[in-house]
Amino acid sequence: MAAWRLTLTPPLEAESALETSLREAFESEKASLRPPFSLVIPSPDQYTLLNRGILHGVLTEPQFAKTHIKHLHAIVTDGYAAFVTLLFSLVNHLYPKLLASVKTQLLWLTDQMLCVLGIGYDAVLVSLLRQIAGADCGDGNLWLCSKLVTLFLEQWDRLLEDSPHVLSFALYTFLRVLTDQCRGGNVEKLETLKRLEIHLCVKIVREEFHLCLKIGRDFIRLLQDLVHVPEFRAILKDILFNPCVFNVVGFQFKDVSQIYSTRTSSRYSLLRISPDMETQLRFLLTSIKLGHQKRHQVWFAKKFLNEPDKEFVIVDIVRFICCAHHPSNEIIQSDIVPRWALIGWLLTSCRRNHVVANVKLALFYDWLFFDERVDNIMNIEPAVLLMVHSVPKYVDITHALLEFLLHLVDSYDVERKGFVVKGVSSAFQLLVRQGVIRSLDVLISCPALHPGLKERLKSLVACGKVGSS
Repeated sequence: MAAWRLTLTPPLEAESALETSLREAFESEKASLRPPFSLVIPSPDQYTLLNRGILHGVLTEPQFAKTHIKHLHAIVTDGYAAFVTLLFSLVNHLYPKLLASVKTQLLWLTDQMLCVLGIGYDAVLVSLLRQIAGADCGDGNLWLCSKLVTLFLEQWDRLLEDSPHVLSFALYTFLRVLTDQCRGGNVEKLETLKRLEIHLCVKIVREEFHLCLKIGRDFIRLLQDLVHVPEFRAILKDILFNPCVFNVVGFQFKDVSQIYSTRTSSRYSLLRISPDMETQLRFLLTSIKLGHQKRHQVWFAKKFLNEPDKEFVIVDIVRFICCAHHPSNEIIQSDIVPRWALIGWLLTSCRRNHVVANVKLALFYDWLFFDERVDNIMNIEPAVLLMVHSVPKYVDITHALLEFLLHLVDSYDVERKGFVVKGVSSAFQLLVRQGVIRSLDVLISCPALHPGLKERLKSLVACGKVGSS
């Protein structure tokens, strides 16, 4: 029985229903999983059992993996949809608990499904990308990075033809992962992997620039974090000063503002949040009442932010909260923990100044290029509410956030300052018009804020013709 286990389950924790169903199918169909295979077409119920049994067999019997796959090829009637759905569930719900040997088989199996273009293999690849933990240079995490980057390079042509969107997800993931890995110094085990990841990212950008355009403005945000890497510094320089080197069929790329103007889909924000972390964050923001969240926050920090470098993950969490978790009106009007309160806690959890700066940038990034025709007011709502609600008791937070935002307006892209001014002004204008805040008086008339800061805000407001009541 132990040899057939998929996961490392603590003694007092029940086996997952998914693992139980796979094991029971394997046990009940064991006779059918060995040659000679039956020539009888299986019934729908039998087909389901065989899919589960074969998956369990591949994962726990590496010596028979090729035999099991041949069996699957022989019986498949649905384009591998049922099998790949099981594979996706396994990655999404059990990956962190899987035994090392099972993970090895899982990656091999994913490659096999890609080779036959099994229906849904792209979702499995995206789910595996989400399992790459942020700010983690442990052997297991680096192994997963290595396996996936190798798979993307080896299957480049097939992916480009059948699922190019997966390559844009890979680009986003590895740009973000490289930022964390570059802080690890010149550790030998990291250097080979980093070169491979850089090679993949540069190949996507230089050869298939249209995939970068799909990412939108967060592509530039991630590139700027890697400006110390020569290859990425050269790419950013070309984007800013020599955009014509990037050829895109049916589209003329003339200026970086074209990327700034493209809102990044929430699907990219989700990439850097593991399914488990997503579940916990959504639970906090949909089920816990304001004032009762402290013990949940402590538990969350202990589980996901327990190591010094893990605070870098807060950047990704804030981006997820702003872009991918948009509560219903019912929740907004209830006493459930609001997004701005959770972000305020996360901001105060940062210990290093450069992490604080990156978190603030993640919070305000959509403000800089805001256009209500393409952008969502929910992306900018948390920042303004955090500033407004901090005024009575925590005015230092309001001061720090407003100062940072005004500094961004002046210095983020000096060549395109007018574009940025218009974006931030438009954001304030819509927030007032839609009633997210009653007026800007709460900031402009706040006696605790520095007079110079208020004057700069008034000037910005005037530029965008945002009236305060």
